[in-house]
Amino acid sequence: MGFLTKTLGILFSLLFEQEIMSYVPVVPTTARSPRGSPQLSPQASPGLSRANARAPAPYRRDFEAKLRNFYRKLESKGYGQGPGKLKLHIRREHLLEDAFNKIMAASKKDLQKCKLYVTFDREEGLDYGGPSREFFFLLSRELFNPYYGLFEYSANDTYTVQVSPMSAFVDNHHEWFRFSGRVLGLALVHQYLLDAFFTRPFYKALLRLPVSLSDLESLDGEFHQSLLWIKENDISNDVLDLTFAVTEEVFGQVVERELKPGGKNINVTEKNKKEYLERVVRWRLERGVAEQTESLVRGFYEVVDPRLVSVFDARELELVIAGTAEIDLCDWRKNTEYRSGYHDNHPVMQWFWSAIERFTNEQRLRLLQFVTGTSSIPYEGFAALRGSTGPRKFCVEKWGKPNSLPRAHTCFNRLDLPPYPTPEILYEKLLLAVEETNTFGIE
Repeated sequence: MGFLTKTLGILFSLLFEQEIMSYVPVVPTTARSPRGSPQLSPQASPGLSRANARAPAPYRRDFEAKLRNFYRKLESKGYGQGPGKLKLHIRREHLLEDAFNKIMAASKKDLQKCKLYVTFDREEGLDYGGPSREFFFLLSRELFNPYYGLFEYSANDTYTVQVSPMSAFVDNHHEWFRFSGRVLGLALVHQYLLDAFFTRPFYKALLRLPVSLSDLESLDGEFHQSLLWIKENDISNDVLDLTFAVTEEVFGQVVERELKPGGKNINVTEKNKKEYLERVVRWRLERGVAEQTESLVRGFYEVVDPRLVSVFDARELELVIAGTAEIDLCDWRKNTEYRSGYHDNHPVMQWFWSAIERFTNEQRLRLLQFVTGTSSIPYEGFAALRGSTGPRKFCVEKWGKPNSLPRAHTCFNRLDLPPYPTPEILYEKLLLAVEETNTFGIE
């Protein structure tokens, strides 16, 4: 993807060496301030995990009603209904480039109203949902990968991402962020999940909601605590020696940044500490990415009317876009259908679920991706999996000979599973299909 990463050579060598090439999160740090001002901690605390993304039951019921109403409104206003078609012919080896060119060439009206059809070059088959789901899954893995410089990891020990300040050095970066927003909007309208997990402030930006001190907690626990102490205590008699200026490290150089004009000469007092906290929180969360974020939000609203999305808060929008990646085996099994002689008590099915229990969560996600085209699970769980014509449960069908490999139909969320003679053979064949197979069966 050289066309995207034509950044300054020295920048690339400094920022995107082995840490990001090997997909290891970047540590956001700053130098110690000589004035003793609150500093970002060396290791920020983890963000909200997908495992904890589900809400308490009463909140969930309210959200589910809100979500159903949201999609009803989209449908009533003609979003994604046609009769026009937005056809995306994609070369797998140039997926990001092709997606950018075709989506950015589409008009606002086409993005909102047209039905979406995705075809991969030199691959037969009609798009009944599977190719589109796979497209959004693969595209999100590319687009939001910190390797390309548009986004960065938000903390040392989590894979949540946010807009990177270094994106300013990427060629045509404002259009790339507009494209990113359009991708988010299309995924929302067509109900496809993305393989990306953003910070809570990112979702607030999408909704144009103001950030708050609490938004820092998941990004940098120590920095959040230091600011919280200032907020909750009377600093009239404390000698904190704070001013409306902060220090940050840029390319190895410590630089001073004023939070307001003349800020380095304005002391923080009990009277003005509220303003100071608001400005320092905004600085920490924006960090030179306000323009890039605005381009992304603009692209998002070129697809979705902001009045429709405004019914959600940031946490709810997070659940709609990203789903949850923690596999609930009971929910999965409860919402699985069987065909051609299989049933829940069939010996092969008992071996199948025993094999899934032996899998790691990553292997379970790979199996889910193999069968459905995405490794994400809707907020409502497996009951809300979507197929070619709407909701379609995970399905296992008896098919093939005992020496065959399992086969998948992503358009229908169906796994064709041969009647293997022993549980160990089933485990090995299933694991081989999940670990080694990169293409999906087409019906």
